[in-house]
Amino acid sequence: MSAAHEHVSVLLAEAVDALAVRPDGIYVDGTFGRGGHSRAVLARLGAGGRLIAFDRDPAAIAVGQAIADPRLTLVHQPFSMLDEELERLGVSQVDGVLLDLGVSSPQLDDAARGMSFRFDAPLDMRMDTSRGQTVAQWLAEASVGQITEVLRDYGEERFAHAIAKAIATARTGGAVATTGQLAAIVEKAVRTREPGQHPATRSFQALRIFINQELEELTRVLPACVARLRAGGRLVVISFHSLEDRIVKRFMRDESRPPALPARLPVRAADLPPPRLALVGKARRPGADEVAGNPRARSAVMRVAERSGVSA
Repeated sequence: MSAAHEHVSVLLAEAVDALAVRPDGIYVDGTFGRGGHSRAVLARLGAGGRLIAFDRDPAAIAVGQAIADPRLTLVHQPFSMLDEELERLGVSQVDGVLLDLGVSSPQLDDAARGMSFRFDAPLDMRMDTSRGQTVAQWLAEASVGQITEVLRDYGEERFAHAIAKAIATARTGGAVATTGQLAAIVEKAVRTREPGQHPATRSFQALRIFINQELEELTRVLPACVARLRAGGRLVVISFHSLEDRIVKRFMRDESRPPALPARLPVRAADLPPPRLALVGKARRPGADEVAGNPRARSAVMRVAERSGVSA
């Protein structure tokens, strides 16, 4: 792997420490990427331990297949398939789940993936290049309203409607098929720039999140993680975007509280069923040294929760 395509795992030691790896435990890495977290977990497992690593990216799976370790099971699926795949593998409960969300450096730095406006390349953006619709294909068919909604909801883009209209106008002269074309369209449509940020940053981010259904995948997997964790098992999630972190924060908060009951119902607090999760520490961010060495770590937030003994 070239230096340009290397991936530095963010909060590597902190995340693996938070998992509290038991030598004979069963763990899930929901986002194998280039294997940084997985290798660190394997290093702490004993001969009887097991790691099940998911990734939807065929390139990531190819990297994982080079690891000759019988304790590692690779699954070429999005992590939203966690429940179904654990069932297929005959695994009823696990001791920990790690989710390192977002896009990896190799995906951003590989021009052919079409995820960055730094290169002029086919407008793809799929994390799994073996299936699904590319961004170029979607933009060719989407209405102005649909494009506006995606840019607004997934990118929090103030000029979403103006950009959507500009894309619709541009495609009358031919498909918007490359990252360079899209970046130029957005740049002309955005009236004011955010300091230090390319005008197309939010649009590219929004389209990537949408085409890969990243928020929906996250919303689906979190309950499955809790259901599969055995008592004392840890859920560790590293997010890089405020929309992701909001979902994780609210989920862990809600699962760490007793269930809500109708007002004035005569039930004592002691009689309420205990929550399924207990929060572990506060949200953790990379230190200054890590951010200096890996600027892409600056937006990372890690949250940790532990499964209670409640079976529901």
